[in-house]
Amino acid sequence: MHNNLLLILSLLFAVFLLVMLAQKMKIAYPIFLVLAGLVISFIPGIPIIKLKPDLVFLIFLPPLLYEAAWYTSWKDFWKWKRPITLLAFGLVFFTSTLVAYFSSSIIPSFTLALGFLLGGIISPPDAVAATTVLKGLEVPRRVLTTLEGESLVNDASSLIVFRFALAAILTGTFSFQAAAGQFIIVATMGVVVGLAGAHLMYAIHRFLPTTPAIDVALTVMTPYILFLTAEQFHYSGVMAVVSGGLFLSFRSHKVFSTATTRINMLGVWTTMIFVMNAVVFILIGLELPEIINGLGEYSIAQGIKYGLLISGIIILLRFLWVFPATHIPRWLSAEVRKEPNPGWKNPLVISWAGMRGVVSLATALSIPMLMNDGTPFPHRNLIIFITFITILITLVVQGLTLPLIIKLINIKEIEEIIPEDEQQTGINLRLSSVALSRLRDKYALEIHENELVTILKANLEHEIASSQQRLASLECDTTQIEKVEDYRKILLDIYAAQRIELFQLRKEKYFSDKEIRKAELQLDLNEMKIRGIPS
Repeated sequence: MHNNLLLILSLLFAVFLLVMLAQKMKIAYPIFLVLAGLVISFIPGIPIIKLKPDLVFLIFLPPLLYEAAWYTSWKDFWKWKRPITLLAFGLVFFTSTLVAYFSSSIIPSFTLALGFLLGGIISPPDAVAATTVLKGLEVPRRVLTTLEGESLVNDASSLIVFRFALAAILTGTFSFQAAAGQFIIVATMGVVVGLAGAHLMYAIHRFLPTTPAIDVALTVMTPYILFLTAEQFHYSGVMAVVSGGLFLSFRSHKVFSTATTRINMLGVWTTMIFVMNAVVFILIGLELPEIINGLGEYSIAQGIKYGLLISGIIILLRFLWVFPATHIPRWLSAEVRKEPNPGWKNPLVISWAGMRGVVSLATALSIPMLMNDGTPFPHRNLIIFITFITILITLVVQGLTLPLIIKLINIKEIEEIIPEDEQQTGINLRLSSVALSRLRDKYALEIHENELVTILKANLEHEIASSQQRLASLECDTTQIEKVEDYRKILLDIYAAQRIELFQLRKEKYFSDKEIRKAELQLDLNEMKIRGIPS
């Protein structure tokens, strides 16, 4: 056990170095993760470490889905619900069905139920892969929102397909009518359980005397609680996690009122999701040699061939679905035609951004080893191998070429989008105005008698004047904008100097670590106002 733990820690460290290299080369880190998994499998004498399949599903999927739900904008999600729904449900079922028939026709002794199982695994694109690849690129807001929303909901729909296909294989019976009715019940009740659990967690965060540490710990526990509660009643744990995450995310401004909690949450969740992504690919690398040895009647060449063919099919199917789903509603509905025409560039980017990732891999690893009668699960290793090949092809080929395609087609924003800088300044102006109004209305006496309150009023007036000037400068010439940028750089340089001074204060006995940490937190908040919250 100690040796295995040391091995995983060593591999994690190596993967982190690769991710640093990816950032240096400005390449999406999921591409390096899948390559790292492949390289690990070729290390001579590498021990094989396996988790129980049901543990893989339970440990990794709830937080991955919850994190995706948490950072989804409900307003944008609702605005673009039509294209998101067409992709998240329509494309998933379309892809799963055609992959099922195609794979069962080209792979000997591969049944239609196994095909649906494979289709459910590889049908959903990965949110982390898409957003990481597109980070820093000029992509229309509609495209980015559609991809994020699709990646959130299609995980739920594809995992339900996976569960039904798995049940059909294990029991040997399947009825489409019964499955369709059961699908609606399982999904709907999963949403009900998720919303009920989310309301309970909301009440705990809001009304009980929690601390920032407890709040963050509860957010880590929440997806597991929602998932396990729904599964206990044989409903969709995936839908419970997604719906609960969306609800709590929408109410987060009421749930978490302190900056400490929010900053802690950002750090904990960013780190946890990153490490989980890395661990899943390390696990597949450690299991890959045994998976290859267990291909049975299929050779490695045959497994690679099937993986390449199925990768090509899912890429093609996405194009065949996205372009009609984008334009046919415009032909049929006058209401849809009022929206800006996405043309061919938006659908092209959405079609080519269908990279598969960690959710597909974790789902494949969750396939049970044995059937109900104790016999080995048919073609389990082949399905995992095909899944890995599919992730490898889509991440490496599409992930590396997508930025180039975006630059070549020179895609532009077609919606009326207020620039982020202007939005942030406008928000600061509104908040400062509210604070100053409250100060004048309720604390008029203190303004004259309390020197600290007088200084606060002056600071707020200065903040309002600065924000108004900044809003005006955003509509002015380049010279004034450069002055604003110089101002931001000066502030950041001042904050950097203040951090150095705080480091010096640690060496002095007069100031406690607690107070120095408070000062550091305030600097963090000030810097976040200038830079914005990192994504």
